[in-house]
Amino acid sequence: MILGLKPIELIIILAIIILLFGVGRISKIAGEMGSGIKAFKKNLKEETSDDKEKSTSENEDQKKE
Repeated sequence: MILGLKPIELIIILAIIILLFGVGRISKIAGEMGSGIKAFKKNLKEETSDDKEKSTSENEDQKKE
C-alpha cells in the first residue's frame, strides 16, 4: 500500500487524473519529464569528466614545479 491507500483508491485517483488531463496530455508530460531527466544525467556525467580533467591537469602542473 502506497501512502496507506488501497489499490481501488489508487485506481479511482488515476481515473480522475486521466479524465482531467486526458491521455495525450499525460503522455506528453511524461515524455518531457523523461527528456529532462536524460539531459540532467548527461550534464552530470560531463561535469564529472570535466572535474577529473581539471584535477589531472592541476596534478601535472604541481609535478612540473
